[in-house]
Parts: sequence; C-alpha cells; structure tokens
Amino acid sequence: MEKEQMKELIYFDNAATSWPKPENVYSFMMEFYRATGVNPGRSGFDLAIEAGSLLDRLRLRLTRFFGGDEDAPERLCFGYNATDALNLIISGLLAHGDHVVTTNLEHNSVIRPINHLVRDGGVEATFLPFDGAGFVDPDGVAKAIRRNTKLVIVNHGSNVIGTIQPIAEIGRICRERGVTFAIDTTQTAGVVPIDMKSMNVDVLAFTGHKALMGTTGIGGLCVRKHVHLRQTRAGGTGVESLHPYHLEEYPWRMEFGTPNMLGVASLWAGQDWLDEEGVENIHAREMRLAEQMVTGLREIEGVRLYCCDSLKGHLATFTLNLDGIDAGDVGTMLDVNYNIATRTGLHCAPLVHRQLGTVDIHGGVRFSIGAFNTEDQVSAAVEAVSAIARWGAERRLRASSRA
Repeated sequence: MEKEQMKELIYFDNAATSWPKPENVYSFMMEFYRATGVNPGRSGFDLAIEAGSLLDRLRLRLTRFFGGDEDAPERLCFGYNATDALNLIISGLLAHGDHVVTTNLEHNSVIRPINHLVRDGGVEATFLPFDGAGFVDPDGVAKAIRRNTKLVIVNHGSNVIGTIQPIAEIGRICRERGVTFAIDTTQTAGVVPIDMKSMNVDVLAFTGHKALMGTTGIGGLCVRKHVHLRQTRAGGTGVESLHPYHLEEYPWRMEFGTPNMLGVASLWAGQDWLDEEGVENIHAREMRLAEQMVTGLREIEGVRLYCCDSLKGHLATFTLNLDGIDAGDVGTMLDVNYNIATRTGLHCAPLVHRQLGTVDIHGGVRFSIGAFNTEDQVSAAVEAVSAIARWGAERRLRASSRA
C-alpha cells in the first residue's frame, strides 16, 4: 500500500530536494559503496586509493562544471551541504569592523550567520530589497558598497519566488570595486549554467541533493585562487597526523574529518546524468511546465502569485496564496485530498516574505517543478488548486450569508 501511494504522489517540492533521482544515481551509489565503501586518504591499500581517486576526479569535474580554476581543483572543497559551506565562507571572510552587502532574497543559511556576526562579532550588514518583479538592482549593490565592505553575497536563485539574479553584472561591480563576491547556488546548480570566471564570482556554495541530483548530506564550496579564506574549524584530515594544527593547504583547509563518500558517488553519477541531458535542456523543459502551470493558475479566481508576471529570468519555482485560506491549510488539502506535495510556510527565507507582506498570513504555498514532472501532473495541480479555491469561495459566501 505504501509503495502504491509513493507511485501516485505528485511531487512539487524539488526546491527542498529533487525527487526522484535519476536511476543511474541510485545504481552507481549502490555499486560504488558495495565495492569501494572505504575511507579515502587514510590508508594505502588499493580500495582506499580507488575511493580517493573518485574524490579527486569529482573535484576537477565540479570545478569545470562551475567554471572555477581548473589548475587548482583542490579548491573545490566538500562539506555537508550549502549551509555548511556558506558558514565557512561568511565566517572565513568577515571580521570585526567589516561590512557585508547581501539581499532580502537570502535563505537563513546566509541571514543567520551574518546576524550572528553583527550581534557578536562587530560586523556591519546591509540587506538590499528586491524590486516588484523579484530582482536585485546591481546599481543598488554598487551604492551599498562602502570603504570597509569585504563581501557581497547573493542568492543566485530564490527558493521562494524563483527569480535568478543578475550575477554577472553584480560580479563586475564587485571586481571593479575590489570586493569579494560570493553566491549561493543551492537552487541553480544543475539547472542554470554557471561560470565563475566570466561572472566574476570569487566563491561559490553548492548543495548536492537538489538539481545536482545527489544525496542529502553532501555539498561544498569552490574558491578561486586569489581568495583567502580563514580557517574557522580544525580536526582530522587523514594526512600529516603529527602536525599540531589543521593543515593550511587546500582541500584540507576547508575540509574536516571523513568525507561523505556515498554522497561523492551520487554527485559523480549526477554529473553523468547532467552531461547526458544538458543543463540548458533541463531548465527549458522545466520552464515549459512552469509556463503551463502559471498560465492555468492565473485563470483561477482568488489565486495570488508573487513576482511572476513574467517568467523571464526565472526558475520553475513560485509561491502563491488563495484568498481567505491559510497557506498551511492549502498545503494540507493538496496533500490529503489530491496527493500533491508542496512546501508551505516561510521557506527559511523570512525577509522575502516580510517584503512580500506574507509573514502575517503564515507565508505561502510553494510549487517547485523538477526534471521528472510531467504535463499531466501540472494539469492535476492546477485543477486541485482550482477546486480548493472554489471551496474557499463557497465557504466565504456561506459565512457572509449567515452574517
């Protein structure tokens, strides 16, 4: 029974994690971990060397994927996820007296580390608003930069409204002003082509379990050669055990303890799948479905969509509310009555919802389309939202008649 329900589930929560994964990811993870599930770099036997080889080859492969410095693949460092990487970036670049520029589009994985440094570390921060279409003005970034600005950090793609920010323009401004520029690619890596060099991106954070098609528990950062990140952690590296301090060389400078080799295997297989499908093709397919869904939703009375009058410069992620119905109730009805999975609430991005004016109504209902969704699923979702909207309208009409 449980398996049947899983098969019937219509999944529109890909911004939280992509699901399902490509079949080759499942199969390669299992094969690799059965055959080579040992600790790399800690021993000299053949299996450990083989495991370490996959790790090193993935560093180079992802460095190329992100347009980093191919002659320094050791600067592609692995961690738990993007939150882990963003903490390393923010704490490794900012110190007392520094100023950071960021945006209202950020996830709590950026907001909270910055807020802690503001409260406890003598750092100053500027949070820039987005415009009515959901984009940050590069000129606004330029105006916010001060003499003590050490970092500009921007969410490449919003996990709430799906807008893709003008990274190349912001990067050019940062390069001209001599300010380090970092981006959070949690929602874009694997969907939107990224080239750190042409976009003037200095540091990049990524997670593995979304459009890169890997597992949870793997992510990391890619650091350009000219960037200096302070070490903020220490621990085991598997090499030079007699050294009393954590190693300063990359990748160990930003890696701590045993790597997630199952996650590494998943990312390797995910890269195979992305190479075969093509990132641009995946995005185009998802956006065709997004256009179908948004077009259908716009025709439903009582639906309010945010920042998607146009889908140019967008991911296939958007948030809505229905007049008179709590977002959480809409999500519950979609789940219980129609077996449609969405994400409701504030989406760990409170400043977005504060600017949209949705905090007091408990956020919104987010639909995030992924690589394996279909036109039929989109049609079913539009029909479900329409039915819930009609129910809400009828309920309000009955209430007003009783009054």
